[in-house]
Amino acid sequence: MVSLLACFANAQLSPNFYASTCPNLQLIVRNAMREAINRDLRLGASILRLFFHDCFVNGCDASILLDDTATFTGEKNAGPNRNSARGFDVIDTIKTRVEAACSGRVSCADILALAARDGVVLLGGPTWAVPLGRRDARTASQSAANSQIPSPFSSLSTLISTFAAKGLNARDMTALSGGHTIGFAQCFTFRSRIYNDTNIAPMFAANRRGVCPASGGNSNLAPLDIQSPNRFGNAYYQNLVSQRGLLHSDQELFNGGSQDALVRLYSTNLTAFSNDFAAAMVRMGNIRPLTGTNGEIRRRCSVVN
Repeated sequence: MVSLLACFANAQLSPNFYASTCPNLQLIVRNAMREAINRDLRLGASILRLFFHDCFVNGCDASILLDDTATFTGEKNAGPNRNSARGFDVIDTIKTRVEAACSGRVSCADILALAARDGVVLLGGPTWAVPLGRRDARTASQSAANSQIPSPFSSLSTLISTFAAKGLNARDMTALSGGHTIGFAQCFTFRSRIYNDTNIAPMFAANRRGVCPASGGNSNLAPLDIQSPNRFGNAYYQNLVSQRGLLHSDQELFNGGSQDALVRLYSTNLTAFSNDFAAAMVRMGNIRPLTGTNGEIRRRCSVVN
């Protein structure tokens, strides 16, 4: 009995967690993500970003999906998410379909983890077995979202320490940053880079200034990876080597520092990047999950039961 209780208390996530309780889960998620991306290619990157921002705030517990309530201020309107986090409707659609197939079984946190993986795969990226068994948080923290999600203005040392605080090493950080091979960024996140940084290709800076004026146009969009913003690959790292990283934090990975050699490797070896990215996504998905009797299985992802 004691050993059984010990095993339960240290329950680990497993890719087969829903094998008997919701056997069609992965097919439901994949089909819904395919529909979403066919409708809007940007949603693959948006869902990946949602998962990242969820895991970095008190673990992968779907707290980012919660609306504000009378008792807590949620994370949707924290600085890193306000007017930029998107794809909530996609997760809601998947949750509705999953509930119809196996009511009260699957957490929003696991749905988000699967959707993030499938978005990457559908845009040409690697696949990985997603460990499952997370439960959903009953609260959220806007202050933690403001302080713990990496900033686009961060230095390399800050990035390394921010990831280390979540149990992720510098190689994980550099691989996960490759998620920026898909998606777009708003002008205010890269304005200082294109007007003030010196480690930037002049023609690239001039082109980006065309969509991001020195003042105004804060929400104007530019691709994080100018070569293939809707195709998952290693062009992001090729851009860094040629000083065409869009964000200051991107170019910090290749700026005479400790990650230069790894960036060069990823820029020429897609397999090395893909393998490291997949492994780092699993490690990120293991940040402080709620398991066992902790948390709950939300009936709707935006509100606690």
